[in-house]
Amino acid sequence: MAPANPPEAPKVAPKSQPDGATGVLVLADGTILWGVGYGAAGAGVGEICFNTAMTGYQEILTDPSYAGQIITFTFPHIGNVGANPEDMEREKRAAIGCITRELPTAPSSFRSVQTLPDWMKAQGLIGLAGIDTRALTRRIRDAGAPTGVVAHSPDGQFDIDRLLLLAQGWPGLEGMDLAKTVTRERQGSWDGGVWHLGSGYEVSDHKRAADAAPHVVAVDYGAKDNIFRNLVKAGARVTVVPAKTSLDEIVALRPAGVFLSNGPGDPAATGDYAVPVIKGLLERNVPIFGICLGHQLLGLAAGAKTVKMHQGHRGANHPVQRSEDGIVEITSMNHGFAVDTATLPKGVVETHRSLFDGSNCGIAITGKNAFSVQYHPEASPGPQDSFYLFEKFVGGLK
Repeated sequence: MAPANPPEAPKVAPKSQPDGATGVLVLADGTILWGVGYGAAGAGVGEICFNTAMTGYQEILTDPSYAGQIITFTFPHIGNVGANPEDMEREKRAAIGCITRELPTAPSSFRSVQTLPDWMKAQGLIGLAGIDTRALTRRIRDAGAPTGVVAHSPDGQFDIDRLLLLAQGWPGLEGMDLAKTVTRERQGSWDGGVWHLGSGYEVSDHKRAADAAPHVVAVDYGAKDNIFRNLVKAGARVTVVPAKTSLDEIVALRPAGVFLSNGPGDPAATGDYAVPVIKGLLERNVPIFGICLGHQLLGLAAGAKTVKMHQGHRGANHPVQRSEDGIVEITSMNHGFAVDTATLPKGVVETHRSLFDGSNCGIAITGKNAFSVQYHPEASPGPQDSFYLFEKFVGGLK
């Protein structure tokens, strides 16, 4: 017979902490993965995703599209070229942290000014090494992106039950508007050029002819800075505005075209305030170009729907095929939501498709100078096959 008052069962299945473990990943289902922590101390909760890129870890960790996410790097040698102030896509991090197979080694690059762990500590990013990232990636591919907590405690002390409750209490990215948390707070002009080896980020030649350049108003839902650099490189004069800028405020800037940026979170949630603005721009026949979240928002404004993906696309080697000529571009991607091709209304055509899973990667609106792509033609990191899209957009403006 069982005792009248049996002891309370543990919330997490017992699993001994190995000697020297200063970091841990606790998933919402109770899975515990021990490792060695680095970077900032503390705990952060979010969606666990994976990125297959072999370069550009600093750009990835400062991409605002990663807000609310913990990045598993599939490439084992993360951190081997250190960190520097030029390779940041925003002035501060948006990701929660990262998971790596190996601890970062001493930097081997003439551009490095500090180690990756030191840079991550200053940025508030939590690192966890010693994890079988191949096994974790397979888990995400099979079961979808899980919720979890990554924690680093230099003294090795963890309250696992509390971390589990934190993981189980996180609501997930569906229904979450994160663009409002990462957007720039104020309107401003952008005239910086692209990066060149030996000279850094140069002021574009177009700055000297700014008055003659077509004026692009870029709506920042969590944009990477390299997008603005490429718009300027393509010949535009760029004004960046916050995510919640109204239609009247945008029209008052007299744009030749409007750019819709990348960003984090659920497009349907951000669409509550963004879609009416985009619809208003379409009604006024303002040229529009969107990337990533901006692509999804244009799709919503045109009447399509978006869906949460099983594992998402994140990496710098994603093949995308153009519908018009069958040419394949190798692209950089970072998204967990997609435009549902089956819901594209009449007058909206699919222009690009993923060769990995057939998901939608681009649309154009018939009779309008309005198009968008799911991937990142600005790279940073990644291939530069798709710069032509910036030239197409800016070249079509008056």
